[in-house]
Amino acid sequence: MRVLFNSRAKHDYLSDALTLLSGWTREGEQIRRTLVIDDTQHAALTERVKVVADALHLRPEISRRADSTQIRVGHGSGEPLTEGEVLLAARIEDAYRAVTED
Repeated sequence: MRVLFNSRAKHDYLSDALTLLSGWTREGEQIRRTLVIDDTQHAALTERVKVVADALHLRPEISRRADSTQIRVGHGSGEPLTEGEVLLAARIEDAYRAVTED
């Protein structure tokens, strides 16, 4: 059974979900995360994120700067965050743990 959310309840639901994702910060209608990882871990993370993002039909921005990887999720064009984008952030956290535990 699918639960329908009104727009206020949906916003609260996503805000609650975001509080569970430590390290992610919200910038308007985007969320971002900076990860301190090496080049090999960056490559592995990027591949894992690509698989999940393709499945969710989303395109996160992933960039490499010095010794860190920066990730942005969201449209940034005035459109609110979606459940899929918050789910992607959670899956990115899973991928991050996997590549740093190896």
